[in-house]
Amino acid sequence: MDIDIDFADRNSVLEIIQHIPASLDGNKRHNTGVYCHAIPVNPLTGTASIDYKTAESRGYFKIDFLNVSVYQSVRDNDHLESLMNTEPLWDLLEQDEFVDLLFHVNGHGSILREMKPRTVEQLAAVLAMIRPAKRHLIGQDWDTVLKEVWVKPANDEYYFKKSHSLSYAMVVIIHMNLICESISYDYS
Repeated sequence: MDIDIDFADRNSVLEIIQHIPASLDGNKRHNTGVYCHAIPVNPLTGTASIDYKTAESRGYFKIDFLNVSVYQSVRDNDHLESLMNTEPLWDLLEQDEFVDLLFHVNGHGSILREMKPRTVEQLAAVLAMIRPAKRHLIGQDWDTVLKEVWVKPANDEYYFKKSHSLSYAMVVIIHMNLICESISYDYS
C-alpha cells in the first residue's frame, strides 16, 4: 500500500508530529517517506534501520509526505474548492509556454498537444502515459487509452496507478486555475 499526502510545506507538519524517516536500500534516507509508529531505528542516522520495501513486507506502514509548492498560493479551503471546481481553459495545454509553468506536466507539451485532454480523467491518463509502461498509448484514441491505461503492466515497468494520476491531474488543474487567476488579478 502506498499513501502520499501533499503539503505546501511538509516540514511544518513534520515539526509537530513524531515520526521516523524511512530509509532506502543502503541506509540512505528516503526523500519523502516517514513512519508515524514505532519501527527499529538506526542510532547513527536516526532513520529506520530497515529499508522501506523490507519494512513493508514486515507490516510497517510508510506514508510519503510530499512538498507540492502549488498549494502555497491556495488561501483556504474555499479557495481550494473553487480552484478544483472551475473548468480549466483546456486549450492552454497546447501552449508550451504555459505547460512549462505547470506542475508535473512541464516538458511534456508535445504529448498534451497530441492527446488534447478535455477532462480530469483524460488529463490523468496523460500523466500515466508519460511513464514508460504506458507510452505506447500516446496517439491512440481516448476509448483505447482509457480501456488500457490503468491496467497493471505484466512486467515491472514503471507506471502510474489511477489514484495517483487522478490526484495529480487535480493538482495540475488547480495550478492552471491559479495561474489564470493571477493573470486576471494583474489586469483588474
